[in-house]
Amino acid sequence: MRLIRYRPRSEVDPFSWLSGFRDDLDQFFERKLAPWQAAEGDLLEGAWTPLVDVCEDKDSVLVRADLPGLNKEDIDLSILGSTLTIKGEKKSESEVKEENYHRVERSYGLFQRSVQLPAEVDESKVEASYKDGVLEVKLPKKEAVKGKKVAIKAGEKPGKKGKGGETK
Repeated sequence: MRLIRYRPRSEVDPFSWLSGFRDDLDQFFERKLAPWQAAEGDLLEGAWTPLVDVCEDKDSVLVRADLPGLNKEDIDLSILGSTLTIKGEKKSESEVKEENYHRVERSYGLFQRSVQLPAEVDESKVEASYKDGVLEVKLPKKEAVKGKKVAIKAGEKPGKKGKGGETK
């Protein structure tokens, strides 16, 4: 049997340096060019943004937001023009030293999410409910946005004047 001398991977694969280079590039773009993302030190108090769904029918706009682990008292809703803003704070559940953690993926801290609404809404009739970590906001559309159905009469032209100058 013939012995084969061990060679480090870098001698065998001329492109092995690319994987390390790619890791360096990923870190550069995450840290330097994405300032809106939480920095490494912000894991326990980092900014996070709830995910939302926005849909509409002929009468209203419906917004659903995932806000797990919050109480309804921790959520603040406001409407300014055609923008719905959801604000709040997700508090850390317990005080544990960071060195005991193996992985931290859940975010805590203040959040704010503004959603551009697809139609003008009647702010006085907005209804909101919160159940099982999902905020649901129903925003009825203004009457002018809904449109008005016009009845069509048969046989008469609009604006036709009858006897005595009256419009029929």
